[in-house]
This record gives sequence, structure tokens and C-alpha cells, in this order.
Amino acid sequence: MNKQERISFLITISLKIQRNNIKNNIYLQNKNKLDSLHKSIYHIIKSNQKQIKSVLKMDTLKTAVKTDVEAKQSDTNAIHSFTQDEVNAYCEHINYYLSDDADLKELLPIDPQSNKIFEAVGDGVLLCKLINKATPGTIDPRAINTKNLNIFKKNENLTLAIASARAIGCVCVNITNNSIIDKREHIILGLVWQIIKAQMLFKIDLKNHPYLIRLKKEEEEISDLLKLPKEELLIRWFNYHLENAKHSTKINNFSKDVSSGTEYTVLLNQIAPEKCNKDGLNLEHLERCKKVINDSKLLGVPPCIKPSDIVNGNQKLNLIFCAHLFNNCPGLTPTEQEKIDAAGMIDDDNDPEASREERVFRMWMNSLNIEDVYLNNMIQDLRDGIVLCKIMDKLAPGKVDLKKVSNKNSKFTKIQNANYAVQLAKDLHLQIVGIGGTDIVDGNKKLILAIVWQLMRKQSLQVIGELNEQKLVEWGNSRIPQDKHITGFKDKSLKNSHFFFKIMESIEPRAINQDLITPGETDEEVTNNAKYAISVARKLGAAVFLVWEHIRDVNPKFLMTFTASLYHCAKEYEGKNVQ
Repeated sequence: MNKQERISFLITISLKIQRNNIKNNIYLQNKNKLDSLHKSIYHIIKSNQKQIKSVLKMDTLKTAVKTDVEAKQSDTNAIHSFTQDEVNAYCEHINYYLSDDADLKELLPIDPQSNKIFEAVGDGVLLCKLINKATPGTIDPRAINTKNLNIFKKNENLTLAIASARAIGCVCVNITNNSIIDKREHIILGLVWQIIKAQMLFKIDLKNHPYLIRLKKEEEEISDLLKLPKEELLIRWFNYHLENAKHSTKINNFSKDVSSGTEYTVLLNQIAPEKCNKDGLNLEHLERCKKVINDSKLLGVPPCIKPSDIVNGNQKLNLIFCAHLFNNCPGLTPTEQEKIDAAGMIDDDNDPEASREERVFRMWMNSLNIEDVYLNNMIQDLRDGIVLCKIMDKLAPGKVDLKKVSNKNSKFTKIQNANYAVQLAKDLHLQIVGIGGTDIVDGNKKLILAIVWQLMRKQSLQVIGELNEQKLVEWGNSRIPQDKHITGFKDKSLKNSHFFFKIMESIEPRAINQDLITPGETDEEVTNNAKYAISVARKLGAAVFLVWEHIRDVNPKFLMTFTASLYHCAKEYEGKNVQ
């Protein structure tokens, strides 16, 4: 390493040390000192430019300093990505929705003006309960440890909560048990926010609200509406009412565009004219926002926002507030034609198995944490071929040339993307006989599900390495008593879940309450066992992508991936024990 390289290296290291300091709790406690130290380094470098210039190009130095300052700002924003107002609102939300939970009676209500929320989530119970409130049935309540909580049981709950949050679509990168136990504020609030958001947006779709078809733009198809993020649907709903009221402006966000309270006043009058008048338009901003909140209470909206949150344009809290307004009083009634049109696009009830597969595949794809990819309606979101290409790039890095994928919104471009996705699938040795790009663009559900299943299966087999499906069966049998052995993933005995319970017991005996396991002879026993097995697997940290009906119906595809996830989980436990 020559002199120039040494100096460049030392400067880079010193700057990286600052970034690392910023990322830990020391920064929170000593922000001013670290800011001062960072400035000192910058000024030392700047004041010695002449000396450094002889061995280091100034352009390189400027780039290094500029990059570090930008990184510092980025890290600082990440740490301070919440406000006390948000803490207050999340506490109010938790207090309102979980107030009747017997397991939380000693914990609630949480004082919104305090930081008690960071302690309250430490044993995982509250998080599990909140997830079930967001998406009912995600966690079997029997799997939650609620009594005599020691470190092991708390960790089980936290593992279950994080795995279940991931299953309902939360991004859980860098969220660990320790980050919650250590009260890492920005991580905890980030997770709580995602769960609350999932709850508030859960039923905002065409299936539950057929009249949302009215929000389709003239040049769009209904399929385009199905692809929209739910936040965008809310904005369109808001603007639909503003337009009907002949209001002069529209909103494009839930921050500055609603901060005056004027648009809320008009909206409330449109959706509930008998309860909400427009007198607030004559008031000052803050007073107008107070009236907006008071009027919303008449519609059954719980405490979730303060007038100052509206005035300050807090995007998260305004989104929650607007979702409450929609859920409580959408101000629309579907026509018979709208019901027919919506049913024609959403045929879940006609093919429940395909609907279950779609739900699981969507869960799996969202868990991959691919940048700019979040699926709301799987079939519609895959039709342009872009997401399929990105998924294959995630599973086989270096195999996909994303420059060949175009975002242009034309059918020709979509077919090009889809054809490329089909070719990539063939290159990855998937069975794509009889499937073309036009099938994807046309939204052929059966063929799209076939492709996605093979991608999910490919990842599962990557996880278990050299094992094939038969070897996976042999591995499972090797860990359990002979009377619980299976012949394959079509074995009807799998429906009682005993095979899975015995594998999980071999991984961590303490994870299972044997008193909750039934013989699995009646439909009710089969159902209860299946639900409990999935939650126990998540307690162990397994990435579970199936629903309980797949166990009940002995669906070999998903039982294979379930066993593969347990195999991976077992190897991780063995690695921990070695350490």
C-alpha cells in the first residue's frame, strides 16, 4: 500500500467509525459530542488540504467527506424516524383495541405521554396480540406464552411475533429479539407502525367494498385498480368525495395536502352530512382541525390523532385517521352492477384452493424484501412481468439482466417483459411447457400460480441443499418415533400434524405444550392441531408459508415446503448448540 492509499484508507476508516457510532445508542445519548467530533474531523481535513493534496486528489477527498456527511444524515434520519406524537398515537391505538384482553390487563392502558411502550413489548405478548388484531387468526393464541415468563418464553414470543409480522407483510429486516429486548426505539416503533398500518388497511379492497370500482380512471381497467397500493385507493376515495362536493383542490398525500383541515371538513360533510357540517371552514387552522377530530368521534373514530398532528402534516397519523374514516363511514353504497363487476374480478370463493395458494405465494414474495416490490393483488401485480423478473433475480443473482425489463405501461412492453420472465424460468430449469408471455399478461391464474409455485419450491430446495423430497421425508422420519413415520408428502396421516409436532419436539422440546395436542381424529381436532403446529413452527423461527387448510387437506406441495422450513430451522438450532 503506497502513501496515497494509506492516507485515503485512514480517512475512510475514521469516517466509517463515525457512522458506526451514529448507528448505536451512544449516539442517542451523546449526539452533541459526536456531532462536534464529526465537525472537528471535517475541519481538520479541510484546514490541511494543501498537505493532503500532494498525496491525495482533492476530488477523492471531497467525495469521501460528502459521502460521509450524506451517510451521517441518512443514519440520523433513520434513528429519528419517529416523533413523540407517533408514540402517543400508537399507545392510544393499542389501549383502544386491546383493552379487553385478559392477558394484558396488568399492562394496559399504556401512558401515551411516557415511553412505557418500549417496555410493554419486551415479552412479545402485546406484539402477538396486536398482530392477531391486525390479521385475525395469524397466531394461535394457545401458542403465546402468557404466564411465568422467563427469558426462554419471552424469546419464544418475540420470535413468534417477528415471524408472524413477516407473514402478514411487515418488512422485518434487522428486527431481532435482542433489538426489542434492548428497547431499540426506532426498531420497535417501526414494527408497531407496520402492524397498525396492516390492521387499518386490511379490508380496504374491492372484495369488501365493491363501490371502489368507481375510483377507476377512464383510461384504466378494473385490473389496474386491483394493483393499486391501499394508500392510493384511500387517496382516490378522498378525492372522489372532494370532487363530488365540487371542492377546488385534490390531495396527493397525507401530509401537507391535508394540513389545513379544510379537505377533512369537506370530506366529513360528504360522507356524513347529517352529523358533520362545514362550519369549520370559517375557523383558523388549529381550531378547524379540532372540530374535524370532534366530528370524527361522532362517526365512531377512536382517539388516534391530535389537531397538531394534522396541522404538522404527520403522514403516518393522517393515514391512520383517514383509514378510520373510510372503515367507519365510507359514504358509498355499491350498486348491483358494481357487485357483479367486482365479483368477476375476484373469484376467490369459486376456487378456494387457488385463493389459499395465492395468499401464501403473496406472503412468500413479500417476505423476500425485494426493493420496490410489495404485492397487494398477486395475479394483477405479476401481469407486467416485472416482479417475476425481480423475484428470479433475487433467487438467482447474476442470471437476470434487469436492463431488459421495461416499466413502460404498454401491452407490447408487458409481453416483452413476460416473455423474458418465461425464458428466465426455463434457464432456471422450471417446467414451463405450454406457458407463454401472453398467458402472464392476460392474467391466466392457473399458469401464473404454476410458475410462482416452482419459484417457491426452488427456494425451498435451495435451503435444504443436497436433499431432494424423498431425502427430506427420510430426514423427518429419522427424528421421530417409528409409529409417526410417513411414506411421503401425500401420506394421509399428515393431516393430524403429529409428524410435524414430533419434528419440532426434536428441535426444541420446550416449544410444545403436549396438553394442547389432540389425537386429530375429528375435523375440529385436525383444525386445532394444524393451527397450533404453524404457530409453534414460527416460535422456533421457521419461515412458514402455508395455511392450516393445507395441512388439513394434505396438500403435498406445501407440506414439503413446511418440512423444508423445519429442516432449515433444525440446522440453525444445531449451529447454535455447537457455538
